[in-house]
Amino acid sequence: MSDLLPLFGFVFFGLFSPGPNVILITSSGARFGFQRTIPHVLGVALGVGVIAFVTGAGVGALIAALPVLGLVLKIVASLWILWMAYQLWHADPARKKQSDRPFTFVEAVLFLWVNPKVWAVALSATAYVIALPPMRQATMLALTFSTLNLGVCLFWATAGSLLAYLLKNSAAWRIFMRVMALALAAFSVLVFL
Repeated sequence: MSDLLPLFGFVFFGLFSPGPNVILITSSGARFGFQRTIPHVLGVALGVGVIAFVTGAGVGALIAALPVLGLVLKIVASLWILWMAYQLWHADPARKKQSDRPFTFVEAVLFLWVNPKVWAVALSATAYVIALPPMRQATMLALTFSTLNLGVCLFWATAGSLLAYLLKNSAAWRIFMRVMALALAAFSVLVFL
């Protein structure tokens, strides 16, 4: 167990630090509340486990071996993240439309496939389990990522829902949403670094 502590620490800090999931879950917690953000949280927790599993099972090596595949992933990720940043920039929690809603479970799972930060953390985490057979590697990564990320996502959803108490007027909401949108847009550029 103690030989896995470096893996746990790396994955925890890799997932806890701000990135597209943290920004989106915090924003969702603030806009829609903790309870309505739970499907998003569960989708992200499962989704990172799936990404970690397929990375450990060999997809990570495939992406590393085929630079064009990595470039396509980066372009798709960047465009998707920019689109979400645009949506956050124009979101007005004071005037919610009926179409405004948090991510669904399935949308959250699918988003992970183009989230470059999760891929980068998963690819790097394979170094901690390289001595294990491939299926055991994949299973260990999946369990570690899903378990730790569930706690991370619950923390950020709670933080967002508590932050909503500070956002008392439309100007405060607009500033918050635009700061989150700018942070998300910054990740669309960081994808290529």
